[in-house]
Amino acid sequence: MYATFWSLLPPIIAIALALITKEVYSSLFVGIATAALFYAQFHVVDAYTTMFRDGFIASLSDSSHVGILIFLVVLGTIVVLMNRAGGSAAYGKWAQKRIKTRKGTLFATFALGVLIFVDDYFNCLTVGSIMRPVTDKHNVSRAKLAYIIDATAAPVCMIAPISSWAAAVAGVTADTDGLDLFMRSIPYNLYSLLTIAMIILIIAFDIDFGPMKKHEDNAAKGDLFTCGNRVADDGSMRAISTKGTVVDLAVPVVALIVCCVTGMIYTGGFFEGESFVKAFAGCDASLSLSMGSAAALLFTIIFYLVRRVLTFQDCMNAFPEGFKAMVPSILILVLAWSLGDLVSNQLQAGTFVYNTLQSASISTAILPACLFVVGAGLSFSTGTSWGTFGILIPMATSLFPEGSTMLVISIASILAGAVCGDHISPISDTTIMASAGAQCNHLYHVTTQIPYALIVSSACFIGYLVAGFTQNMLLTLVVSFVSLGLIILGIRIYQKRKY
Repeated sequence: MYATFWSLLPPIIAIALALITKEVYSSLFVGIATAALFYAQFHVVDAYTTMFRDGFIASLSDSSHVGILIFLVVLGTIVVLMNRAGGSAAYGKWAQKRIKTRKGTLFATFALGVLIFVDDYFNCLTVGSIMRPVTDKHNVSRAKLAYIIDATAAPVCMIAPISSWAAAVAGVTADTDGLDLFMRSIPYNLYSLLTIAMIILIIAFDIDFGPMKKHEDNAAKGDLFTCGNRVADDGSMRAISTKGTVVDLAVPVVALIVCCVTGMIYTGGFFEGESFVKAFAGCDASLSLSMGSAAALLFTIIFYLVRRVLTFQDCMNAFPEGFKAMVPSILILVLAWSLGDLVSNQLQAGTFVYNTLQSASISTAILPACLFVVGAGLSFSTGTSWGTFGILIPMATSLFPEGSTMLVISIASILAGAVCGDHISPISDTTIMASAGAQCNHLYHVTTQIPYALIVSSACFIGYLVAGFTQNMLLTLVVSFVSLGLIILGIRIYQKRKY
C-alpha cells in the first residue's frame, strides 16, 4: 500500500466520516488508525506502535507544530484578557455606532482580513477575535464569519510577496530565483484572485446559497450558531472591568502585530543585514509567531496593570482560561497533523501522485488545468498546501525551461490548487484555525464553505484551460472573472425565482 492509491484512502475515510457523522474527533482517529494499519500491513501491534510513534508523538515533537500550539494558547490568553478588561465590549459598542449596516460589517471584516496578510494563522485568530462582537451585533452567522476569515487567510497570503507563504514557495524552487517566480505567478494565481472577487460579490449583492443560506436565515432570527450548537459560555470571556475602552483592545492588537512582524524579520535575518523582503521570505513563521505573541502578551499584562483595568490576579487567571478556550482547536490540529504525517511520510501519498503525473501522457496545453485539479485533490486529502506544492513544484520546474511562461502558469496552477484543497479540507490547519477564530462549529464551517469554493474552482479550471492554450495573462483573467460572474448571476436569478 506504500505509494499507491491506497495511501490516499485514510484521509478520504476520515473526511467522509466527519461529513456523515458530524463528529470530527472520532472520524480523524479512525483515519489515523486506518493509515497505521495500512502502513503496518494489518499487523495490529505494529499499527498501534506506528499510530503513536509516527503519528501523535511525531506531530507533537515537530518544532513548527509546537510553535503553532504555543501561539494558539498565548493568543487565547490575550483574547481572554481583552474581553475581561472590557476592550472587546467597548469596541463592539464603538463599531456599532459607526458601522450601521450588516453589509458594512461584512466588508469591514473582509478589509481587516486583507490587511493582515503576513500569515494565515495570525490572520484567522486575530480577525476573528476583533470582529466577533461586531458581527454578532448585526446577526451575521458564525459560519459566514468563519468563511470570510478563511477566504482572506491563505488566499490573500498566497498573493502577498511579504508573507510566510512566499518563503515556502521560494524554498521548494530549485536552481531558480524562487521569490521572482512567486511574484510572476501572482497574476495567474486564479483561486486567490477569484476568491477575493467572490467575497466582494456575495457581500455586495447579498447572495447566500447552499448550507450557508440556512445559517444566515437562522442568524437573521437571532440564532448565530444554527441548531443550538453554541460555544459554551462559562463566564471566562465576560468583562470584569468597568473601565475598559476601545484603547484596551486596540493597543494589544497593535502590539501583537508589531511583535509578530518583528519576530518574522528577526528570524529571517533582517538584523544581521538581510533585506526586509528577503527576511520576510526566509522567516521561521512558527518561531516568529510564538515569540512575537509571547512578547505581546507580556506587554498587554503590563499595559492593563498600569491602566488598572485588571489586577495581577485577574491577569494570571486568564492563562488557564485561554488554554481551555483553545483545547478543541488543539485537539483537532494534533489529530489532523498526525493523520497528515502518516499519509505523507509513512504511506507516501505524494510519491504516488508524483509518479502518476510523471507517467501520464498529458498535453502541455491542458497541463495547468490538470495540475490545478491534482493539487486541489492532494491538498484536500492531506490537509497541507505547503506539502502539496513541495511535491508538485519540483516536477513543474523539471518540465519547462526557466523563465518560460508555461513554467509560471504551471507553478501558479499548483499554488492555486494547493490553496483550494487546503481551503475546503476539514483536516487543514488553516480551516481549523478559521473555525477557532470565529468560534464556529468546525464541520459547519467546512460544509458551508465547500459550495462557495467549488464555484471559484470551476471558474479557475476554465481559466487554466485558457491559460494553457493561449499563454495570455489578460485573456486568462478576463475569461476567469467573467466565468465567475456568470455563475454568480445564474445563482442569483435562480434564487429570485425560487424565493
